[in-house]
Amino acid sequence: MSQAAPAGVDSSLLLVAQNYKEWYRQGKRLEKQENYEEALTYYDKAIEVCPDEYWLWYDRGSVLRELGQYQEALASFDRALGLRPNDYWAWYSRGYILVEELEQFEEAIGNFNKALAIRRDDYWAWFRRGDAFRYLERYEDAISDYDEALSIRRDDYWAWFRRGDALRHLGRYEDALKSYDKALSRRSDNFWTYYKIGDTLRHLERYEEALVSYQKATELKPDDEYAWYNIACCAARVGKEALALESLETALKINLNFQIFVKTDPDLDVIQDREQLDHLLCKIAEWNP
Repeated sequence: MSQAAPAGVDSSLLLVAQNYKEWYRQGKRLEKQENYEEALTYYDKAIEVCPDEYWLWYDRGSVLRELGQYQEALASFDRALGLRPNDYWAWYSRGYILVEELEQFEEAIGNFNKALAIRRDDYWAWFRRGDAFRYLERYEDAISDYDEALSIRRDDYWAWFRRGDALRHLGRYEDALKSYDKALSRRSDNFWTYYKIGDTLRHLERYEEALVSYQKATELKPDDEYAWYNIACCAARVGKEALALESLETALKINLNFQIFVKTDPDLDVIQDREQLDHLLCKIAEWNP
């Protein structure tokens, strides 16, 4: 039942206000249910009668982001910022779309700068800005931001992992290993941590240890041809010819394209003149006549 208008208040205006609130509540409910198309419809209805409400524009932007309509989402966040220029979450949300979806890293950094000027104690803006710097190959800046993020969430897996990536790109392999180990201590079930540790150990020519790390990676993702190929390379480096050939065969069963590297990869020198390798290559020719 609609509420009666107080004396002296236009009943049509009261009805409009009631409708706006109900449309917004419906939009929020549908958004939580991940029914984004319908949620957008209700937010648009509410905006028609109340275009100066910050939360309508912000939530509309969030729904558009989920729908993959990124430019429209940015425009909604801009409208929200026109109403609240110093709102952390609108600046952060713009930056998130720019770095993760549109790959406009410089502009994303500018948005995160705005967010951090408002709230310096939020993990996410530091972490995402670090990612933007990393994508731009500004690795020292990325490490600095990941350190800031870790000062807020010391046990965060992803900040340690991304920090390791940045250090590895700088050739600081020992430091990268320490960061990856920190990530591993927080989460031991991620394929990429073991894989990146393996890559880093290979750069340090610690092939036995790299071999173990790649093997752990394949336990988590048995169909990754790169991990199997790297096992073959490390096994060959330490004289484990049978393991090298077996792992190479597994890699080739997943992806035949690796055969072009087999006879020229220096990591496989020790098996390149072996009869078993020739036999394996003949099998490959039978698989792909």
